Amino acid sequence: MNTLSRASEVSSPFVQCANKVLTLASPRIMAILNITPDSFYDGGKFLTKELALSHVETMIEQGADIIDIGAESSRPYSKSISLQEEIERLMEMLIAIKYRFDILISVDTYKPLVIREAIKQGVHIINDIYALQSPGALEELLDNNVAICLMHMQGVPQTMQDQPAYSNVVQDVGEFLHERVRRCLNAGLDRNRIIIDPGFGFGKTTDHNMTLLQNLHQFKKLGLPILVGLSRKASVGELLSLPVEERLYGSLAAHIIATIHGASIIRTHDIKPTAEALKIAEAVLVQGTLEWQ
Repeated sequence: MNTLSRASEVSSPFVQCANKVLTLASPRIMAILNITPDSFYDGGKFLTKELALSHVETMIEQGADIIDIGAESSRPYSKSISLQEEIERLMEMLIAIKYRFDILISVDTYKPLVIREAIKQGVHIINDIYALQSPGALEELLDNNVAICLMHMQGVPQTMQDQPAYSNVVQDVGEFLHERVRRCLNAGLDRNRIIIDPGFGFGKTTDHNMTLLQNLHQFKKLGLPILVGLSRKASVGELLSLPVEERLYGSLAAHIIATIHGASIIRTHDIKPTAEALKIAEAVLVQGTLEWQ
């Protein structure tokens, strides 16, 4: 019997995010704020505090439930930055956003000391592409109530798209996430603090991504909320033969399919179109014969 079929199929109706609770009666939107010069879509657009705060205000008005701040790019072939540089980029922005807005804040990082500093400043969610595998990262989550998103990635950003291969991508990703969840629970984390992310585009070909999307409902058997981020990614561009600037409609289609198959949180650059598309999908699914999976 495989791991996915062994685990519970009942997902938590909420996520405990430090001193806030994120309810999941309907899909939620995680808005991307990259304060980096080299992210694949919006790198360099929001490097100053004024530009970033204005963008956050707009995203909240458009329907964002969470602001996910990234200070180091994790796009394919990106270069890593020093711990100090990441902290310097992140902290002023995190403090300013928290002071000005009453919104859930996520920090996209895998470095234990960055996690520690973010928690000190009141972050609600840690979004870790390495799923707390960095030495000391898990320990930073033990004495607080901050939520954690555990993502699957094959390899590292610098090399992850160099011929990724799986024996069975759904099973392999499921086994990895199950093991990371098990480690978190054994360490003492409450399962209501855990979100899982199959890691679309992180060490996966377009075929791998489409197989994961088609089978996303299988990850519901882990009994945890699923986050999906396909916003303007290379797989969308490859299928449509379009550059990143023209991938909105393909991204919307992928995210609607993801919610139908069980995604609870959609991570996106495009808040208003995504919010509107999710409202239509939810109305059809709630009022019709289908249900959120």
